[in-house]
Amino acid sequence: MIRWRNGEVTEVGRSWSGVLEIDVALAGDEAGCRALAYTALVGEPRVGDRVLLNTTALAMGLGTGGYAMVVALPDRLPPDPTGPGHLVKARYTPMQATVLGADEQDSPHHAVLRDADGVDGMPVVTADLHSAVPAILAGATQRVPGLRVAYVMLDGGALPAWFSRSTAELRSAGLLSGVVTVGQSFGGDLETVTVHTGLLAARHVLGADLAIVAQGPGNLGTGTPWGFSGVATGEAVNAAAVLNGRPVASLRVSEGDARERHLGVSHHSLTAYGRIALARADVVVPLLPGDFGARVRAQAAPLTQRHTVLEVGVEGLMEALRALPVRLSTMGRGLDADAAAFLAAAAAGRHAAGLVGRPRRGAP
Repeated sequence: MIRWRNGEVTEVGRSWSGVLEIDVALAGDEAGCRALAYTALVGEPRVGDRVLLNTTALAMGLGTGGYAMVVALPDRLPPDPTGPGHLVKARYTPMQATVLGADEQDSPHHAVLRDADGVDGMPVVTADLHSAVPAILAGATQRVPGLRVAYVMLDGGALPAWFSRSTAELRSAGLLSGVVTVGQSFGGDLETVTVHTGLLAARHVLGADLAIVAQGPGNLGTGTPWGFSGVATGEAVNAAAVLNGRPVASLRVSEGDARERHLGVSHHSLTAYGRIALARADVVVPLLPGDFGARVRAQAAPLTQRHTVLEVGVEGLMEALRALPVRLSTMGRGLDADAAAFLAAAAAGRHAAGLVGRPRRGAP
């Protein structure tokens, strides 16, 4: 289940929020490897340190997870944590960690979240892949510059928010107001127990005008309609509606995926929004040209039985996507290789930004 390796740090490389990249020489005859250390969990590796590694993802050749992970610096352990925090994330695993939850009793935000009962009509954009987050943000901020946008990170992909370089860069650029990690995920600006308290924290603590809900980098899929971690977006639609938000469903669209089940509108979007989401959402269909655009519109049409399906133009969105300070990539394909994927997400962001300040249909 776990591939364990001992090694020695030979070089310290790039760093970003909460993460340090290192090169490691492995014991024995194995070639060296690149590893990631979450410094809040294991401390900060230095050249010459002995490291204990988990090389499982590296051996499997995973894309987003293709690193060895530092489990411990056994000869130089970090000091014990101090301060408040009773929420345990990654519970009952060897790397379980305590964090201060925004909704727990010791938090300065506890009273606000205890009494909050809704998000005041805030638009909530849902997407099944982490790669959609920067594109949604591009579409939203192009329509309404200066919009306060929060990212609510589900626990279907990476558990540490620190793993996402794009999120760190978007925050540094001032485009993203904050990250809320929910469920078993951790490492956000705010930690909460559920997607519901995550949305409440985004609205009432971070002051977000708009929230994006998606899993972290990576995902788990089995090639079956139900066996995919991203179908949790359907439940996120329900959570947003329960809290008097405005759910906006971003479709997973691809013109570059060789798999028929993902060409055009992915079957995962049709399952999440057509079967799992019980509350009504605005499903955004990007107005793409030609036969491919017609295919996307035809595939999304059955969602009208449950949702409001809206066609949104994509004029000017390529420029907004290219202006982002992060590299766009989805399933290994960049913007030029699969523009439709990012245009679909950006169109959802564009539509959601237009809803800011408008109450949800049927709300008082």
